[in-house]
Amino acid sequence: MAVDYMRERLKAMKQRLSDIDKILSEGNSDVATMTKLSKERATLEEPVEMFNQLLQAESNSAEALEMMKDSDPDMQALAKEEYNEATKTIEKLNEDLKVALLPKDPNDDKNIIMEIRGAAGGDEANIFAGDLFRMYSHYADKNNWKIQILDSQPTPLGGYSLISFRIKGKRVYSKLKFESGAHRVQRVPVTEANGRIQTSTATVLVMPELEHVDVQINPADLQIDTYHSSGAGGQNVNKTESAVRITHIPTGIVVSCQIERDQLANKETCMLMLKAKLQAKHDAEIEEKVGGERRLKIGTGERSERIRTYNYPQNRVTDHRIGWTSLNLPRIMDGDLDELVTALNEANQKDLLEEETKQLQAQFASEADKK
Repeated sequence: MAVDYMRERLKAMKQRLSDIDKILSEGNSDVATMTKLSKERATLEEPVEMFNQLLQAESNSAEALEMMKDSDPDMQALAKEEYNEATKTIEKLNEDLKVALLPKDPNDDKNIIMEIRGAAGGDEANIFAGDLFRMYSHYADKNNWKIQILDSQPTPLGGYSLISFRIKGKRVYSKLKFESGAHRVQRVPVTEANGRIQTSTATVLVMPELEHVDVQINPADLQIDTYHSSGAGGQNVNKTESAVRITHIPTGIVVSCQIERDQLANKETCMLMLKAKLQAKHDAEIEEKVGGERRLKIGTGERSERIRTYNYPQNRVTDHRIGWTSLNLPRIMDGDLDELVTALNEANQKDLLEEETKQLQAQFASEADKK
């Protein structure tokens, strides 16, 4: 029954794609409508193309079955080979289409704002926060993404108590959206004279950079402070109070920015960061009310949730949400995250498929009861 439902969806998508192509070719719509239709077309193109391939494979399968009735043994053998090949193609396309039809995260194409904080562990936690920043920086370089530091609070031993930055590039959020949470490190700190292993944590927060965030903020709820911007090590790099810190009093959320020499520009960036954080907080609260089903096994993304351990003595990195392990910690810390990113996305797809299957089963059961 689920296959029948999928086929009906694909038929409707194919017709919709045809309708959009007709409208776009006529060119009679305004720019906003044409842009909207072009974006919709982009979401339809891949599954419809796969559906066309499926229809062709099914046609090949039917023709091969008919050819297998031929009295010529050589023709029967050739037809059987073609039938087996078409069957494999049909099975693969049906599985691929299940993934292609999953709900798309509307933020996947967005840039991100990432915030890393040293948490439990004092100086070692701050040093580890710096290590994570370098890890994501290397990964960004490998993907030809651009990093722009928005704010940083460097510590004397080379780490950060806080660093927030923007990553711009192709589908950044789709690859890094599962990095939010508590990252744990186990190693001998540079501050440890007796060689004892210490466990420390740093928290990571990943937010999509939303161009138009519909969040209403009452100016009376804001405390805005200005201060001198500073560079690594705390040296003063600007004699004017261009850096801006904004506190949202009702929630206690604090954002700051010091990248520009102009105070107004830093304030504008702060407001964008604040709106993104408020939107993320709102989404998390809605998700909490909906319940555990939608949150999936991949994790909640809460900063208090321990998602990964970096064990230096054992040269091991483990993502606790999916049980993924690498025994090449230096490679991970050097930004070679593709395997991990792929594993996280595949686990998420699996959870989404399980959830959609349950919903379809419930839908068909309800329809059967009505009959």
